Amino acid sequence: MAWKITTAVLLTLGAVLAVYAEDLNGRWEGKMVGPDGDEFALVFNFKTDGDNLSGSVEGPAGELPISDGKVKGDEFSFKVKFEENVIDHQGKVVGDTINMKVQGPWGESEMSLKRAPNK
Repeated sequence: MAWKITTAVLLTLGAVLAVYAEDLNGRWEGKMVGPDGDEFALVFNFKTDGDNLSGSVEGPAGELPISDGKVKGDEFSFKVKFEENVIDHQGKVVGDTINMKVQGPWGESEMSLKRAPNK
């Protein structure tokens, strides 16, 4: 009997985590302030597959692939390589908003993304 309860709990938890991952899929837009104080637009295109995250970031430098993407519930992380720098991203999905911390050679900054229509 205990194994049936454990199995049911694990299946329910897996379904809940899959819903969070699906909520991350798609196009997200936001703005970031660079080290020189200039604001620029960024577009994030996310695709989840279980607890793996892939996609790209579009910005002034063009389109860059994301790597080492991981999803755990409503939180996720990934890296983007720009020139010789690796930029770490950690985010949390809250409805149609993502709150994200970005760590790069300039230090740490925060940004907010909004879900956008796919193009």
